[in-house]
Parts: sequence; C-alpha cells; structure tokens
Amino acid sequence: MGRRRRRQPLPVEPVEAEIESLTQDGKGVAHIDGKATFVYGSLSGERVRFVYTGRRRKYDEGRVVEVIEPSPQRTEPRCSQFGICGGCSLQHQQSEAQVASKQQAMLDALKHIGKVVPEEVMSPLVCESVWGYRRKARLGVRYVPKKGGTLVGFRERGSSFVADIDQCHILHPRVGQLIPQLSALIDQLSIHDQIPQIEMAMGDEECILIFRMLSPPSDEDLMKLAIFAPQHCISIYIQEGGPESIRPLDFEPTTLSYSLPEYDLQLDFLPSDFTQVNTDINRQMVKRAISLLELQPDDRVLDLFCGLGNFTLPLASAAGQVTGVEGDSGLVVRGRENALRNAIDNIEFYTANLYETLDNEPWLMQRFNKVLLDPPRSGAVEILEHLPKLGAERIVYVSCYPGTLARDAGILVHEQGYHLKCAGVMDMFPHTAHVESIALFERC
Repeated sequence: MGRRRRRQPLPVEPVEAEIESLTQDGKGVAHIDGKATFVYGSLSGERVRFVYTGRRRKYDEGRVVEVIEPSPQRTEPRCSQFGICGGCSLQHQQSEAQVASKQQAMLDALKHIGKVVPEEVMSPLVCESVWGYRRKARLGVRYVPKKGGTLVGFRERGSSFVADIDQCHILHPRVGQLIPQLSALIDQLSIHDQIPQIEMAMGDEECILIFRMLSPPSDEDLMKLAIFAPQHCISIYIQEGGPESIRPLDFEPTTLSYSLPEYDLQLDFLPSDFTQVNTDINRQMVKRAISLLELQPDDRVLDLFCGLGNFTLPLASAAGQVTGVEGDSGLVVRGRENALRNAIDNIEFYTANLYETLDNEPWLMQRFNKVLLDPPRSGAVEILEHLPKLGAERIVYVSCYPGTLARDAGILVHEQGYHLKCAGVMDMFPHTAHVESIALFERC
C-alpha cells in the first residue's frame, strides 16, 4: 500500500484577494495563483483579506478577516453571531442584491445545465418583511457546562456545535426571542443533556415546539414543561422515538393551520408535516402558479408532489377537476380532510411514489391538459416522460433547487417538445442562499 500524503498545514498569515463572483451558496470566488478559492463572508467586487480554512486539490476555502474595499451591496448584519451561526449566510448583503443574485443563479443554471433560456424573466416574489419570517425550523440543543449551560439554536457553520445565540432574527419572534428562556428551561430538567433538538412548527396562530428526548423525562420535568408552555403562548410536544412517537405533552392535540385568504381556504396540518416556512411568500407563490396556468372551468389539472393540498385546493377553485398525487400517505390523508373541511368536491388524491416505476396507476390512465410540479430538491426527472402522454399543454414547475430545475427544463425543452415561457425566483428564505423558483412550460 502507498503511503498516505500528509496534509499540509494551513497558511497562518491573511491573504489579499479580489472577489470575482458569488457561488450559489453565497461564497465569494477568488483565484490565488490560478487556483479557485471560495471565501466565506465576501461579496462580488470586493477586495478582502482572508485566512484559509481548508485546502483541497482542486480548490481552497477561506474566511474573510478584513474588507479592504467593500461592495456597495454590503450591509451590517443584524445578528451578532453572523458568520458563526449556520442559520444565515447572506446577512452581510443587502436584501435586493440577495434576490438579484438568486435570480442570476437560476438563470445561470438554466443556461449552463439545461441549455435553455426563458423567453421572459418574471419579477421576483419578495417578502413584506425579511425578518421573523420562518415558521418551520429544527434547532440544535446541547448542554455545554463551559458556556454556562444549554445552548439552543442553529448549528455553527460547517460544524456540529450549536451556535451560542440569545435570539434568532429569521425565526418568527414567538420562538426567535424565546431562546434564553428555552435554554434556562432545559437547564432545569433532569435530562438536560438528553435533548438534542427542538423542532418548531407554526401555523397562522398556534406554535408547537417538539422536544426530542433520548431518555424519558421525570414527572417533575413534565410539570416544568407544562408550566412553561402557557406562559409563553406555545404548545409543547415530546418525541421519545421515531416520528410516530411525537405526542402532545398534555395529550390534547393543538390544531395547526394556515390560510390562503385569496381563495377563502384554511389548511390544517400536523407538526411533523411538510409545509412552506414563509407564509407571505407561500401565498404569493400559490397566486402566481394559478395565474400562470390560466385555469378554465373545463381544465383537468394534475398536481404532482401535492403534499397536503397547498396548491391542489386553490387549483380546484378555478379548474373543472384536480388530481393530487403524493408519496406520503399521511399527507394524502390530510389533503382529503382539507378538501372535505373546505367543502371542495372536485379533487381526487392518490398516494404514489413518483420516483419509482409507475405501473397501472389509475390517474395515469386519465388525461390532463395542465400540470403543476412541486418536487423536492431531487427534482422530477422520473415523471417527465409521462407528461406529454397525459396531454399536458401547460406545466408550472415550482423548484427549491436551480440545478434540478435546469436539468428537468432541458429534458422538457429538448426531449419533450415544450417551450420555457418564463421563470423567476421567490425569496422564500431571505438571508440564506436557498434559491426557490417557478417556471412555466408550454407545449410547442
């Protein structure tokens, strides 16, 4: 066996560099002696000094220690732990510039990966407020005696450690301003070192915090949790095993729901269900998707990856018939219940794994002239070949990752006979590098 190469120690002295551009995850790109270097905390056009944090064969990584010539896009981060906490990566960039960078990242991916260019670039969907928007999150918890007790928050960037914060500006204030109280509460529990995470789930009104527990709580622990919850207008659930073990502390479930006022709809969900984190952008997104589909009373619409009906129910308000398909059977149950609760009778829901071979699925035997796709990060490549066969003339694709949107757009345009009519981004996650987008395809 050959001898392993010894890793060279990182240079200690800061290095000066010109930042040429930004990556999709918000790092500045510089070239040092011809080698690409990704510099965290920098912006395009800046001259900075940075220290190396990692060296690899094809690229290096670094962290800004001084900004010599700042970009006009630079702004002062609101959070004192920005750069340490991994919850945000772009607080140092003005919000308008963040959105512009995301739009460009989407367009670059479409051009270079999918080899397609939209006929029109839509105006971005942006938040009324870029702070306190987040209603779903998973927070780390760690008992650290050297730091005085329990830390609660997002993980540190590139680390398993929990960031030492006293508030979070992107979480809804009901939780974002509750960090010190949560830390103090856990310090008082007998299992303070057996709680690795707290999951937040919030509707329009109610807020649930799910405490993951690796050891059973004592009766005194349960009493302290029960006292804490009403004092801070939250409900507490506990999870002692897998997701199926999640239960309300007092055995009385809290109803979580959110509304889509434009369509006079209310959707109920469970705390572990997938829902969009940003209520404002979600409402704008649903409205844009329905507008792009140009629904008519005789339309038959297929909503793939439909979840609990976020698009399915409002689609049914304007289309003749809507069919929702989702791989999670629990979400399908919630979709049906939401349709019933909202007195909607022109929807059918089916459970199907859209990443596996689809044989004899009843909905695949039908015809649909319009389709909405809202896949996870991995995209929708497995289902694309079926769309022309179903009769889809118009497709709206909602994406949470520009790389797979671009790949799938290339297939739809170059192999399936569609035009990319328009595309645009939605700022679902301000101050982060997440790029959410929406695109419209029409059959040639």
